[in-house]
Amino acid sequence: MSSEVKPVSAGPSPDPTSRLISEEALKMLAPSQRKLSSPAAQRVAAVMEDCIRRVEIVAMLPAVLRDLDRLSPGLDDEELGAALRRHGLLAERLDRLEDPPSPGPGGVQPGDESEEEAAAAAGRRTRAELEKDLQGSLRDVLRRLRDHPTALGVLRAEAEARGWGPSGEAMRGLNGGLRGLHGVLVKRLLTDPAKERQQARFIQDLSRRHAGNLDLLAALEEKVAAATEEREAKISKQDAVIAKLQSSLQQREKSSRDFVLRTQQDAEKQSQSDTKTWEGRQTRMQQEVDQLTLQLNTLVLQNREIETALRKKRYKVETEIENWLQKYDADMGEKQAELEEVGAAFEEEKQELRELEESYSVLAVEYDQIMEERRLEEEMRREELRELGLKTGGALVIQAWWRGHCVRKALKAKSKSKSKKPKKGKGKKGK
Repeated sequence: MSSEVKPVSAGPSPDPTSRLISEEALKMLAPSQRKLSSPAAQRVAAVMEDCIRRVEIVAMLPAVLRDLDRLSPGLDDEELGAALRRHGLLAERLDRLEDPPSPGPGGVQPGDESEEEAAAAAGRRTRAELEKDLQGSLRDVLRRLRDHPTALGVLRAEAEARGWGPSGEAMRGLNGGLRGLHGVLVKRLLTDPAKERQQARFIQDLSRRHAGNLDLLAALEEKVAAATEEREAKISKQDAVIAKLQSSLQQREKSSRDFVLRTQQDAEKQSQSDTKTWEGRQTRMQQEVDQLTLQLNTLVLQNREIETALRKKRYKVETEIENWLQKYDADMGEKQAELEEVGAAFEEEKQELRELEESYSVLAVEYDQIMEERRLEEEMRREELRELGLKTGGALVIQAWWRGHCVRKALKAKSKSKSKKPKKGKGKKGK
């Protein structure tokens, strides 16, 4: 089996060769056996499992002792309940055991010092006796719980339901570490020496390739940094262009609005002024017409000449009115033409505004594409770093296992060589 491991690409679709190499690496690191065949290995695994079970029981004892009176009726064995109560009392006595008092502010007299030393020695002896009794009580509780698995299941369920407490949580953490150590130990026991030597060669080759991958990663990071710096420079230039276009667009919009507003205000003021002037003149002329009509009706019978003069005067007045009307129409036509010119200029400004918006949308799409490429490159770099970290951690764990196995193997070979030496004197006695 080949032990060569090539760097695997972090892309979405690895090639079949890289996938085959990864499968070979997993087979290389897998144990060579599925079950423990030797009795010594089985005994080691059994001792480790018993230690994990004992640690789990010790972790749940504080939570059980808090509600022991309520849980006692549910236990099958009265002796188990008595052992638990005795263990709880010993633990409380050990917790209440106080240290010897410190000397007062007046100093320590020679007689008082000897009494305090004697009291401290008695306290230490009492604490040592309590600790010894507590250890014996704990062994008794562990033995009885081992003989009553049903009661152990009830106590474990109660501890899970009501919480383990600070000390229980610490012991549970220790238990988790022991379980992990148990898995490592079983895996090492399932691996034969030939497979271990092959794994060692594989790990050495993996280390060399890891160093090469680190160099390649450093080169790629330099290229990515250079490309990123260049891309950021382009983005900053495009941002400056966009900001300039936005500022110009805002200024044009403001000037267009101001011009249209001023034009509308001037047109409205002129229209109002002309309307007021025309209404005043019309009113005055209508008054004059009424006066002339009244005079005409009054003097029609008196003098035809006066009537003719009045008719001429009336014709003159009507002519002036017609002239004023024509002048008003001419002024309104000029104002209308001016308004049309302003509207045409406004349409041209709107066309320029649309062109600027189109160029801005194109720049925004290019900016989004650039940011997406940067995000993908960052994700690829993080994935490569994560894979390298996992491979490095696995290599370190395997090296630690191998060193431990070599030490145990050397000790075992040394003990066997000592046990095979013949003892002196046995041959002569046989004769």
